[in-house]
Amino acid sequence: MAELAVRRPARRSIVPAVGRYGVVLALLALILFGAWRYESFLGAYNVLTVLRYNAMFALVALGMCFVVMTGGIDLSVGSTAALGSVVAALLSPYGLMPGLLGGIGAGLAVGLINALVITGLNILPFIATLATMLGASGAALLLAGNQSVSVSYDTSFIELGQGDLFGFPIPAWIALLAYAAGTVILNFTAHGRYVLAVGGAEDATRLMGLPVRRVKLLVYAASGALAGLAGVILAAQFGAGQPIEGVGWELFAIASVVVGGTLLTGGVGSVGATLAGVLLLGLIFNILNFENGLGWISLSAYWQSVIRGAFLLLVVVIQSRLVARGDDAL
Repeated sequence: MAELAVRRPARRSIVPAVGRYGVVLALLALILFGAWRYESFLGAYNVLTVLRYNAMFALVALGMCFVVMTGGIDLSVGSTAALGSVVAALLSPYGLMPGLLGGIGAGLAVGLINALVITGLNILPFIATLATMLGASGAALLLAGNQSVSVSYDTSFIELGQGDLFGFPIPAWIALLAYAAGTVILNFTAHGRYVLAVGGAEDATRLMGLPVRRVKLLVYAASGALAGLAGVILAAQFGAGQPIEGVGWELFAIASVVVGGTLLTGGVGSVGATLAGVLLLGLIFNILNFENGLGWISLSAYWQSVIRGAFLLLVVVIQSRLVARGDDAL
């Protein structure tokens, strides 16, 4: 019996261990492959371009990570980012801070609506965030007049997406600081423990007197704000607020979170592994672009979406098998 008691938690811990360390090993293997096959893969231009572009997805994935750890889902992040980009572009003539705060505020508003509908009306997160996804998309198109909104080049707003600080892209700095804060919150604060507790056993957490409603409100609000921030970077990086952008961003975010070992059922997750998942997916498409350049394959953006969906399905299947094996070992 004592031996069985020791072996149970060891078997049970295989899922987070595979998620956290497997994604890092896969990322390192992909980097080594790229460095071996492509001459300029580790060149400064390619590395900084990958980091600059994927910073937007990293921010969206960070918010999604906390949402999924509570056992929820946020399908509205892509549309929220598009709305944030439009609001930021419209406010960019007034300077950097109005554009930045406007985009984040728009995202925060969507996140709060999600939180209030889910916690106040007890609507399933899938349904609630699907509704706000449609609403945010419509609002972005209305504000933009169904066209891209050019940002102002007379202010410093574009530096947020195109500028560098100490030779490092500003969007990457922002993502790095956000992930550092997320790591501290998850691992060293009561809120982080509450997030995992809610995802692990919500009813038991509520019976223990822990603030389940407040935890959900905060994670959905943060997810919306981070998506809005991603939209601000989108507008600053490409010079326009884009109301039809963000399609499939929620898929990329969910894939990054799941690849990082966060269970879709909640209760288990890692901020650092989520970042590794973002970089892994980003490098996969970077390598596909290099292969297109070499002429070995020719994949359009539509095929890349197919690959992204297939990759997510594969990871979810593998994760479900690991969970089932862990349960059978109990």
